[in-house]
Amino acid sequence: MKNVLYIGNQLSQSHKTATTIDTLSADLRNEGYTVFTTSKKQNKVLRLMDMLFHIVKYKSSVDLVLIDTYSTTNFYYAYACSQLCRFFKLKYVPILHGGNLPERLKTSPKKSHQIFYNAHINLAPSLYLKHHFSKAGYKNLVFIPNTIPLDRYKFQKRKIDKVKMLWVRSFSKLYNPLLAVRLLKLLKDEGVQASLCMVGPDNDGSMKEAKVLAKELEVDIEFTGKLSKSEWHAKASDFNVFINTTNIDNMPVSVIEAMALGLPIVSTNVGGLPYLLEDKEDAILVEPNDANLFKDAILDLRKNPGEVDKMTSKARQKVGQFDWKVVKQRWFSVLS
Repeated sequence: MKNVLYIGNQLSQSHKTATTIDTLSADLRNEGYTVFTTSKKQNKVLRLMDMLFHIVKYKSSVDLVLIDTYSTTNFYYAYACSQLCRFFKLKYVPILHGGNLPERLKTSPKKSHQIFYNAHINLAPSLYLKHHFSKAGYKNLVFIPNTIPLDRYKFQKRKIDKVKMLWVRSFSKLYNPLLAVRLLKLLKDEGVQASLCMVGPDNDGSMKEAKVLAKELEVDIEFTGKLSKSEWHAKASDFNVFINTTNIDNMPVSVIEAMALGLPIVSTNVGGLPYLLEDKEDAILVEPNDANLFKDAILDLRKNPGEVDKMTSKARQKVGQFDWKVVKQRWFSVLS
């Protein structure tokens, strides 16, 4: 088995949402790989220094370096780490995250070329990113979707009488949590019995803004803060609609998990989501930043219980392709 260094934002112990570095490193270790991970540092400068230090530390003992690559601050982490890997002649694999990475290819073409052209492989967890990187001229691309252990997800049929909405994401302006608050207000103004639970840690102050807006609009919302996967999965059994309000996205694991749990999904039609979800087949897709479209979609679902059953069954069938038992063979090929 190969030795792997995995570089990313390993911040789940700092009240942040668990990300691929947490889940994938555990899966690979369970398959017999030796996986070193970095970094848990909260300070951004210290985190970068820790990442670079680990490359130097393990340069002679690892066969491959995985680098989580996003479009904002982490893009520069990925750039620095990839160039240090090049200096030491280490094979590295950027794992492409974030719905705004195609824009980063345009705004930082030179740095993008230095990262992605020289990579051993560029690994796209969504066909959306694979498409855009291929369009930009990159050939060394492999598609491996985000994974879940499907047998741990209990599928449950949902009946929508009272509208009980669940929102699961870190609170960030990119994910537009305020739209969920406005949606609840619209439903209540129409006399619909509706409730909303918002699960996730605060990332940029958006949770505070959501609470202020909820108070202004006089709607009661349950804010749980960060929950573990098992905690929010258990909580999901009490809800009957999953809403995804994001303005920019790639292939959110929370949506895949909702599909596995049998929650009907209403989501914005942005980024990688139309590559994951098929409108009116396994989800309802609407234009971003429009609470009225969300409201209309939810009311349509409430009127058509047969369609809810068909959609959720198709969604559960689709997520079978994301089961670790299926996807792990692709990882073995990359790491071989």
